[in-house]
Amino acid sequence: MGEIAESCYSDQELSLHHYSNTVRSPLSPPLHVITILGGDKGSGDSTRETMANRETQAGHSIDDWLPITESRNGNIFTSVFHLVSSGIGTQGLVIPLAFSKLGWSWGIICFWIAFAWQIYTRWILVQLHEVVPGSRCSRYLLLAISAFGPKLGKLLAIFPMAYLSGGTCVILIITGGKTLELFSHTMCGSDATCAAKSLSGIVWFLVFTCVAIAFATLRPNLNSVAGISMLGAITAVGYYTLIWVSTISKGRPNDVSHVPLQGEKSHMEKFSGILTALGLLAFSFRGHNLVLEIQGTLPSTSENPSSKPMWRGVLISHLTIAICFFPLAIVGFWAYGNKIPNLFGNATISLQFYSQKASKVIKGIIYMLVVVNCLCLFQIYAMPVFDNLELRYVSIKKGRCSRWVRSGLRVLFGGFVFFMAITFPFLPSLAALIGGAALPLTFVYPCFMWISIKKPQRNGPMWCLNLGLGCLGLLLSALVVTAAIWNLVTRGLKANFYNP
Repeated sequence: MGEIAESCYSDQELSLHHYSNTVRSPLSPPLHVITILGGDKGSGDSTRETMANRETQAGHSIDDWLPITESRNGNIFTSVFHLVSSGIGTQGLVIPLAFSKLGWSWGIICFWIAFAWQIYTRWILVQLHEVVPGSRCSRYLLLAISAFGPKLGKLLAIFPMAYLSGGTCVILIITGGKTLELFSHTMCGSDATCAAKSLSGIVWFLVFTCVAIAFATLRPNLNSVAGISMLGAITAVGYYTLIWVSTISKGRPNDVSHVPLQGEKSHMEKFSGILTALGLLAFSFRGHNLVLEIQGTLPSTSENPSSKPMWRGVLISHLTIAICFFPLAIVGFWAYGNKIPNLFGNATISLQFYSQKASKVIKGIIYMLVVVNCLCLFQIYAMPVFDNLELRYVSIKKGRCSRWVRSGLRVLFGGFVFFMAITFPFLPSLAALIGGAALPLTFVYPCFMWISIKKPQRNGPMWCLNLGLGCLGLLLSALVVTAAIWNLVTRGLKANFYNP
């Protein structure tokens, strides 16, 4: 009676937002398009055409309602701004600490391996965005489901996606709030009256959250935050440059040593230190959870697919990221060597350490650039969460979110991440553990996705390359997480709940 054609994504993510009589969740299994054959030829053609038109209209309406796919008017410049802003953050300040544990040679080698590995996996995601002509995968979670199946895809991707979206917003509130407090204390200096009037840590967190959510309510979709992303990219490049330039100008102490792992006595401590360094490098390279979403803001046709401008944007953005990260790694390790403190996961500790010899004015500029950068990053990393919240709403109401509903959902999210920030203000100190847990999403999953979806020739070059990188990434992830847990057990953690 019939013929079944299976499709994961249509031109506007029909698998994500497909209507029959109800709206399907993005976590549903891939949909099946049923074509009814037989009967009168004209009647059959008319039936197929009517069904296709209804499906297309439904798909377009849902896509037009959600923040990620609401606007597809982006270009190579907006993609570069998004990629640079999401790829550079205060997490890169831990790279000199990784060098202090690996030394000059292995530090540089591991840095460039991680950098090249990240570029390669981003190339994979860019190519898989439109793996089927006329189809687009604008969300990382759905690509994982398409590659690994509904159950395994959700199991593998939901936790790292949740952390890299919501968890990053929590860390941005912690970093932004503490940096605001640091800026206030720096400007007050030795003035006791000014210092006495300074706000508490929780209030600084609240100030940052309110400003971030206020900006979020004014920007309806991912494409509309391109200007904010440009500001985020400029401020990130600015404070990284200021840090390493001011570090060079002040010179270095005479007793600095560049011999790695001097403080560790046992073999287990040395091995754990090396794995911790690899976890910090993995933590520094992020943003893969936004690549498909950013590419989803670009227009695409059969003659000019979105992969072309997106790939150019990836190359430009990675050149910019290298210009920021590599000089800081070299200069930071050269200047401080074994003096770099181990408690370096906290961005404010990093900023204080790097700017200890800088003037009051330079410190103030660096701190404010960091605050503005955190505000800009919040808008990008929160967008997938906003998209998912609004999808739940339109699935129930079967209609577009009004301006007030959209603002209410974003305020609700802001309240949640603020609560998490004051509950776990020590979260940035878990950088190595978090980097190891999120490592598969950056370095592993794209390799296995390529094998699952593209199905390269078994034992061929691409099959061996992706299988090897994927297995190596899984092994590194397990070792890094184990080392991070061992460090927490042996050295302890200052868990200052509700006391930022």
